[in-house]
Amino acid sequence: MEEQGFLGVLESSQPVDLDKHPSGLVPILQNLVSTVNMGCKLDLKEIALHARNAEYNPKRFAAVIMRIREPKTTALIFASGKMVCTGAKCEQNSKLAARKYARIIQKLGFPAQFKEFKIQNVVASCDVKFPIRLEGLAFSHGHFSSPKIVLLVFVSGKIVLTGAKVRDQIYEAFENIYPVLTEFRKIQQ
Repeated sequence: MEEQGFLGVLESSQPVDLDKHPSGLVPILQNLVSTVNMGCKLDLKEIALHARNAEYNPKRFAAVIMRIREPKTTALIFASGKMVCTGAKCEQNSKLAARKYARIIQKLGFPAQFKEFKIQNVVASCDVKFPIRLEGLAFSHGHFSSPKIVLLVFVSGKIVLTGAKVRDQIYEAFENIYPVLTEFRKIQQ
């Protein structure tokens, strides 16, 4: 993740719903991981031979890796008919991309369906715009570590949140940690 690029949306002039985001900051979704069951067995060699932007190296990985440009995503397609879709920046695009991959498989002659679509992970990031005393934070609030949402807190004030199944879990985790972060704001000398 490059420092500059992933924070551009934060500075947008859209008003923030302070009931939902009391900190005034909204973490930006960076990547969603979803799964789908296409409900049929697949011949991965056949798919790799006839689909565009598809690679298959069974010695390296037991899935076809396929990419599309819009929404910009990557799919892992397994012989079982299961698929993992990564790279979308919102729920709608994750579902749309997964549907597009299923459609590609259908056009190759497989009886692919679109069953059990599920968001498995949401990754978001945020910049609190102040440096953080990580040692103090870790010492005083180690017990806040939750198995549900993992937060990567950087001394720069940039935060990455991952492990959520829905975006509201990201927002809730950020609002819970924000007052703690302000408590460990580094004072510039």
